[in-house]
Amino acid sequence: MSTITRVFGLALISAALVTGVSVPVANAQSAIDWKPCPEDATAECGTLRLPIDYANPSGEKFDLAVARRRATDPAKRVGILLVNPGGPGASGVGFAISQKDYFTADVRSRFDIIGWDPRGVARSQPVKCSLDMWAKEPSKNPATQAEFDALVKFNREFSEDCRKRSGPIFDHADTGATIQDMDAIRRSLGEQKINYYGISYGTLMGQQYAERYGDKIRAMVIDSNMDHSQRTWSFAATEAQTAESSFNEWVKWCDRTVSCALHGKDVTKMWDDLLARADRGEVTDVLDPGDPSEPPVITARNIAALGLDAFYGPSFQEFAKYAAQLDAQKPPQRRSFGDAEINFARQATFCSDWSLPVRSFTEYKMLEATENALAPHMRGGALGHDSIARCIGFPEKVNNPQRQLSIKNAPKILMLNALYDPATPYSWAANAHRQSKDTTVLLTYEGWGHGVYRRSQCTDKAVDSYFATLETPAPGARCAAVEPGGAALRTSDARPQVIPGWGR
Repeated sequence: MSTITRVFGLALISAALVTGVSVPVANAQSAIDWKPCPEDATAECGTLRLPIDYANPSGEKFDLAVARRRATDPAKRVGILLVNPGGPGASGVGFAISQKDYFTADVRSRFDIIGWDPRGVARSQPVKCSLDMWAKEPSKNPATQAEFDALVKFNREFSEDCRKRSGPIFDHADTGATIQDMDAIRRSLGEQKINYYGISYGTLMGQQYAERYGDKIRAMVIDSNMDHSQRTWSFAATEAQTAESSFNEWVKWCDRTVSCALHGKDVTKMWDDLLARADRGEVTDVLDPGDPSEPPVITARNIAALGLDAFYGPSFQEFAKYAAQLDAQKPPQRRSFGDAEINFARQATFCSDWSLPVRSFTEYKMLEATENALAPHMRGGALGHDSIARCIGFPEKVNNPQRQLSIKNAPKILMLNALYDPATPYSWAANAHRQSKDTTVLLTYEGWGHGVYRRSQCTDKAVDSYFATLETPAPGARCAAVEPGGAALRTSDARPQVIPGWGR
């Protein structure tokens, strides 16, 4: 059914709300001037002028970049589907333009897919910082008081450099402001309600939008969930645990999979020996074989971090080949399993959304010891540790501090999470679900990797059916794991070849 373009009366509005058909909002703000996107004319791009500081709406403004792919079947169109691929700092515009097949044909037929670059990201007045200064970042694993002090000093000076180069957007890049931008998109499009799909850090946007604008939601899927109630120690511990769990699952996969390059070996012993050699500076790697200036030595922490990237897919087979090549000291075919883009918005957003103070070197060493004890094979887990370390020295009072999730005025929301997710622990999803049990249903994927939708027919069916009918799976529903297959990131040719997510 096509979107109704005029409101003729209360009865029409009521009928539209029952059926889920979108209706233009009478007090919609100025419309977006859509034009073909420069990168791909089959998508439309535009901007929306919004306040940088919503507490001062008449103050400085910025242009929020938005992209749209119209529903492929106007007769089936239900409304808009806002999408966010995580980060923080990932480009929703780029996602909407490039990931044409991320959603199934059924979803694409029913919804206008709307991606946006959150404030401070890419095309939406990006946070800017000094590359020269960034290149001098000290170790995020300080071994001495002097190194800890150097990290504190760098974080403060670097953030001030970013603030000077970026202007006030640097201090207003938090998710609390972003959800207001999301609702501004809804109003600009004249929509009564939104549908939403957010993955990874995009789940925090979904959760907080549901808290504040629950009555503006028709359907919401939040995939691979953040838990914004975590504090410093629990955040570090759960991130370390999930990194180690993913490593253990990789080892088990190699043990049972003949095609694994390490099959038949004691993978854990090989790994421990490899990291020990790396600690002694005996392991070399080549980023670019044609560039002799590239430093050849790779550290144990770098190897573990590359493993974490590989577990997102999961690219179990590809990483096994890489580890075998490193162990044999043969030139590896590749080194990067994730994106290497410098994302300055990540720090501005994350350090405004989370207060994770580490107030002294003594406290830091205790935290690091806990991480290492929980993730001995993953050197404490890079993602959680680095996220905390990059905020050390920032003010403890943040724009959008942690709290228990409280959703009271929203329809049923579908949550998804894998049991063995290297980035967003299953315990985070379970805890966020407990905090919102009256408004959320958690679907568990019994497998591996970051991102659940498009993993299997089971996960596709659950999401697609929910978007179409608003019927959620039964409480406690689970989807069986699909065995990882080599370097492929998804389970069929129609699946997207990108894994967006928190921390990438």
